[in-house]
Amino acid sequence: MKQPKRNLSFWQIWNMSFGFLGIQFGFALQGGFMSRIFQTLGADKDAIPFLWIAAPLTGLLVQPIVGHLSDRTWHPRFGRRKPFFFVGAVLSTIALFFAPYSSALWMAAGALWILDASINISMEPFRALVADKLPDSQRSYGFVVQTLIIGIGTWVASNLPWLMTWLGASNTAEPGVVPDSVKYAFAIGAFVLFTSILYTILTTEEHPPEDQAEFEKERSLNTGFLAGFGEILKNIAEMPKVMKQLGVVQFFSWFAFFTMWSFATPAITSHIFGATDTTSAAYNDAADSVGTYLGTYGLVSMFYALILAFVASRIKINRKLLHLVSLISGGIGFILIYFITETWMLHLCFGLVGIAWASILSMPYAMLSGSVEPKKMGVYMGIFNMFIVLPQIVAALGGVNFLYKLIFGEAVINTMLLAGTLLILAGLSNLLITDRRATHD
Repeated sequence: MKQPKRNLSFWQIWNMSFGFLGIQFGFALQGGFMSRIFQTLGADKDAIPFLWIAAPLTGLLVQPIVGHLSDRTWHPRFGRRKPFFFVGAVLSTIALFFAPYSSALWMAAGALWILDASINISMEPFRALVADKLPDSQRSYGFVVQTLIIGIGTWVASNLPWLMTWLGASNTAEPGVVPDSVKYAFAIGAFVLFTSILYTILTTEEHPPEDQAEFEKERSLNTGFLAGFGEILKNIAEMPKVMKQLGVVQFFSWFAFFTMWSFATPAITSHIFGATDTTSAAYNDAADSVGTYLGTYGLVSMFYALILAFVASRIKINRKLLHLVSLISGGIGFILIYFITETWMLHLCFGLVGIAWASILSMPYAMLSGSVEPKKMGVYMGIFNMFIVLPQIVAALGGVNFLYKLIFGEAVINTMLLAGTLLILAGLSNLLITDRRATHD
């Protein structure tokens, strides 16, 4: 007889999600400072989105494949998801350490490509692990705890270059050379990424398949590349209706955040600080400040996730309405960046963005997990993340440049207006979701 999943304590969920601290160190350094590296190496602001394109293109392929493989993996000692945690951690650590030592744009773009692909090898199995181990009544709670850890990682990692400068590392360098403050920050990030994922591997036990004979039978029927690829395509064709509806929400949400990651540094350094010379101390100080403001959205997402964790552990929540309000709050935050008159107000703007970020990292996965067969959780989490990478591909291929100039005008600060508008549309798109199993615990 199938045994029901038991509720886990906060610390058990914390241990199995702790690797997200390192994953978010990688994403935060990538999202906050790769555009700075690109500009340092001579990239024009309009070329920055294109330099990001390899990362989402790779994710489009890697995420479903990794999800499918992790569903078909089991080893009595190493488990199901943990082998993918480890492989992704090793590759991500190497890429993160060497990224700021790039001496040409193609090298930096290649490092970003390897880094993003490697992080995704670890990240999707982490999402599936929550659904593997927690009953539906704890899914919202589990994903919110992950978001709490992600918020901590975002805040700390985003402030690392500023901290390195404060500790005495050089924040300027010769033209075409990344400052030492950024290099040290990436090195620390690489260390945290590897050790935090290793901690989860060592402290978390995975459960074997409930029916080992059936598991082996299904695995034997899907051996080989073509069989596996065909199975992924079949799952895409048969994806639940809720996933398609959430896909609309995800498209607008991640288009907005890709716009922020690509353009926040050039937009804010020029519009708020009036710094455009990438070799100047003024620009590099302003870029450090942008990292600090981006850290605010991580800090706020951490506290917002903490509140959600407390609430979700005690009462049932309406996931759809919570996500709607959170995304609209973030959209307002982006739009306010255009209108502020004092730099400290950026903390308020990115605080609102942090509310949206916390919800993006938890509510869609909680809504989806109740609509997916447990034995296909990995592949469907991977397929679901296609709705993350597709908007980034569209944005990188010129979508951001075309839309912000067409709708708002040439000034690069208008990218923040575009991000805000898209996030508000994402919030309203939640009204498409009507399945109560998805919207309520």
